[in-house]
Amino acid sequence: MKKTIFILVTFCFALCSKTGNCQSDSLQKKPQMNIKQYWFVMLTRGDNRSQDSITAARIQEGHLANITRLYAEGKLKVAGPFGDDGNWSGIFIFDCPTKEEVEALLKSDPAISAGRLSYDIRPWWTAPTGSFIPGKPKKPTK
Repeated sequence: MKKTIFILVTFCFALCSKTGNCQSDSLQKKPQMNIKQYWFVMLTRGDNRSQDSITAARIQEGHLANITRLYAEGKLKVAGPFGDDGNWSGIFIFDCPTKEEVEALLKSDPAISAGRLSYDIRPWWTAPTGSFIPGKPKKPTK
């Protein structure tokens, strides 16, 4: 019986070594985590929020259209407001090579150019998966 177990164990070890399918080997190999730099933008309440309600609504409409455009171009990966009335208004995460490009894109936003929103830009890193896959988003299938 001991001889049979020894032969079986030896066979499994030999098979494992030959195929490279050893679980202990695969557990020892750590996947390389590939991370990429993005730009995190904290949107804050701007200094000029004195517009009348019609003008503010028009600025907000332009702000949302700009978000849609930047997303379709693959430049903006995440955008969204906060759900309270604090100083933080929302966030953007951009996929751009430079901070200067992000600043130029931010200045194209009507809410920022009107002074309703201000911003703080920080470099931010994550794995380029899910929402952060580089390039233009794929069109949803019906």
